[in-house]
Amino acid sequence: MSVDILVVGEQRDGILNKSTLEAVVAGQNMGRELGKEVSLLLLGNNIAELAQEAAENGVKEVLVVDDEKLADYTPDGYSAALRQVIESEQPAYVLFSHTYMVRDYAPKLAAALQRPLVSDCVRYKIEGGETVFVRQVFQGKIDADFKVEGDGPHLVSFQVGAFNAENLDRGGAAATVRPATVSLSDVEIRSKVLEIFEGVKQEVDLSKAERIVSVGRGIKKPENVDLVKQLAEALDADLAASRPVCDDGWLPLDRQVGSSGQTVAPKLYFAVGISGAIQHIVGMKNSGTIVAINKDPHAPIFDIADYGIVGDLFEIVPAVVEAVKARK
Repeated sequence: MSVDILVVGEQRDGILNKSTLEAVVAGQNMGRELGKEVSLLLLGNNIAELAQEAAENGVKEVLVVDDEKLADYTPDGYSAALRQVIESEQPAYVLFSHTYMVRDYAPKLAAALQRPLVSDCVRYKIEGGETVFVRQVFQGKIDADFKVEGDGPHLVSFQVGAFNAENLDRGGAAATVRPATVSLSDVEIRSKVLEIFEGVKQEVDLSKAERIVSVGRGIKKPENVDLVKQLAEALDADLAASRPVCDDGWLPLDRQVGSSGQTVAPKLYFAVGISGAIQHIVGMKNSGTIVAINKDPHAPIFDIADYGIVGDLFEIVPAVVEAVKARK
């Protein structure tokens, strides 16, 4: 049984990372255009139940590497296991979601396989029968096209949020689950996990929000955040913020959107007093409709906004709130 497109899943404590489904969507889209099927690979220990759940996600099959040395993530264990699977299955493409974990082990894996890694891609396109991967360079100011020469496997990671997990085609019957043949007995695990540290316990999952009102440094002082809260309530939206607002403690860190916060793709994203630094834009650029309010007509946020209002947010936001209430 051959593998065409292999998506490497990511899990913790038997729970699949949502970004894995985004990578599966990328694989499904590529597969439809290239005439290839998608398989999912899971690594861990005692993950049989997770594998059966993952089989419901519209893939051809789920490959499982279940080993005690993979109970906790380590770059040594993951890269060694993945290398053996990839060398055995010889997929044309190996897809990852560009998470912190992938950033850690994927370069090591690519070096071991002596294959290039095209990382942090935002999309792909097919030109002349060849797959072209698009990455952002110069802090997101330019899109650059990358093609990998030679035979596969081609290793590619997609930026979190580049594809929408809601577009997953779950198909009909569940996929088959089979173990991948791997031997880790001679693999030295040089690091030991003492504890898993989470900087912030998220009380809200902004990635599931349909509407978000996000506030930036333009709000000036913490007591003014209430003004933006009124807009969020009027729109039945979740409240979010750029990094400076959360760093100053004006809103909890779990409300932060951006490269060091949450990645979101709501139907409506309202940016209030946010200039639009690339670190923020990468976390929300895939939103359906983007509305921006900023007094600086040259603010970068207007480059991606569908609707832009140049002016004083302290005058504009109350007017918008009143207009929304009047329509209810």
